[in-house]
Amino acid sequence: MAATENQPLKRTPLYEAHVAAGGKIVDFAGWEMPVQYAGIREEHLAVRSSVGVFDVSHMGEIETFGPDAPAFLQRILSNDVEQLDIGGAQYSVLCREDGGVLDDLFTYRTGGDRYLTVTNASNHGKDLAWFRRQAEGFDVQVVDSAEATAMLAVQGPLAREVVQALSDQPLPGRFRSGRRRIDGLDMLVAGTGYTGEDGVELIMYAEHAPVVWEALLRRGAQPIGLAARDTLRLEVCYHLYGNDLMESRGPIEAGLGWACKEATGFVGAEAVRAVRAAGPSEKLVAFTVEGKGIARHGNPVVGGGEVTSGTLSPSLGVGIGMAYVPVASAEPGTKLQIDVRGKVRDAVVAPKPLYQR
Repeated sequence: MAATENQPLKRTPLYEAHVAAGGKIVDFAGWEMPVQYAGIREEHLAVRSSVGVFDVSHMGEIETFGPDAPAFLQRILSNDVEQLDIGGAQYSVLCREDGGVLDDLFTYRTGGDRYLTVTNASNHGKDLAWFRRQAEGFDVQVVDSAEATAMLAVQGPLAREVVQALSDQPLPGRFRSGRRRIDGLDMLVAGTGYTGEDGVELIMYAEHAPVVWEALLRRGAQPIGLAARDTLRLEVCYHLYGNDLMESRGPIEAGLGWACKEATGFVGAEAVRAVRAAGPSEKLVAFTVEGKGIARHGNPVVGGGEVTSGTLSPSLGVGIGMAYVPVASAEPGTKLQIDVRGKVRDAVVAPKPLYQR
């Protein structure tokens, strides 16, 4: 999405801080965001070895509350929302009736009938409209809280130590969430992330973000841009919507069947159940490139299939990626050939995740 005269690029509350820190600003999903500061490799390895902080305030937030909130979310989210206790965090996908993936989401239960769902930046408007349309007939309030909210991800082996030093209470564990005061400011702290490292995500009022950002940097957290966020998530095979997930494919072929509980009757459940029962015709696999070269999004796999994400792994030192391939080619160890701008590169299907701590 590019800026237009009627639709200027958005900025997070930390835009000036990114510029001051030497961030290279790019257009990402209609936002002016830092793609890198010191360099992709340096930032990537800082998260793997110590601690980094990401501004993810471009992500969207939808609050859902009211007597029917649990039943409503059970209807639209693929996972079993009834299993989500207060303080819990749950990953799910949002499906169309035909099983196509509209988005992948994290939902936090913040109270008895109160939930916060985090959407992908590029899908927030679409997701919000879908929530509101599906809410008809339910006694539930659906509130867009994205503009008033900022979000920071603190990730790495030292992440919890850094945030704990600023917290008034012990931090929530993995896949748990709760209110804490960080540097004296109230916010939701969640034991989630997108890097494969330990850490937390901090969801706060937008005006508090600059204070918390500076406090984290003083404690030793290194600013990390979107480029390293992408290489980190790809090493651990986390999906990126628009690359690895899309409306034209469902969650079973994407390897997300574990997040789909068809018995709940979520929108698209019957289509997902049918694919699970019959078996998908293709699967999303991880691969490593043998020898030199990097495969990129859109590169065709010889004999059928397509690369969805690809990069040079800073941790492993080789080209890595994910691709949809026919089921017959999906077993780890299977040799692949990928057409990279007219040059065929050899690759091999690898077990997920590609990188482990």
